[in-house]
Amino acid sequence: MTNSPCTITLNSPEETAEFAARLGAELRSGDILLLEGEIGSGKTHFARSLIQSLMIEPEDVPSPTFTLVQAYDTPAGEIWHCDLYRLSAVEEVEELGLTEAFETAICLIEWPDKLGPLMPESAAKISFETDPNMSEARHLTLRWSDPKWPVKLRIPA
Repeated sequence: MTNSPCTITLNSPEETAEFAARLGAELRSGDILLLEGEIGSGKTHFARSLIQSLMIEPEDVPSPTFTLVQAYDTPAGEIWHCDLYRLSAVEEVEELGLTEAFETAICLIEWPDKLGPLMPESAAKISFETDPNMSEARHLTLRWSDPKWPVKLRIPA
């Protein structure tokens, strides 16, 4: 990951949804976002907003907490929304077919620490943090090593 992370503040769920939609418009198959943060920090809201922004016909986007993976077909490509919170071993990641999806789909991964050694180098990591002074605000810290991300994230190089 990059040595100089970029932090942005989103002041409301609407700003989070707008950022997710802007980023979603830049994503292509093989792009991976690792979404980390405490429960309730906004990871699922971000992922849901990004997925819905790419759908032709908006549909419900449930949290994959219990199914582990939800896949969606969009004009931008297949999107895999994964919640790895309940996984107990890295072998379970391979059983889900996630390593293949890294190459063929847009992947949004909640609780990416469960990937262990399977964590893709080309991924961008977005860390979500709540603001103790503003209940709806979220601070996002963006990290990456692949040079494609500053353009996709619309971050000045």
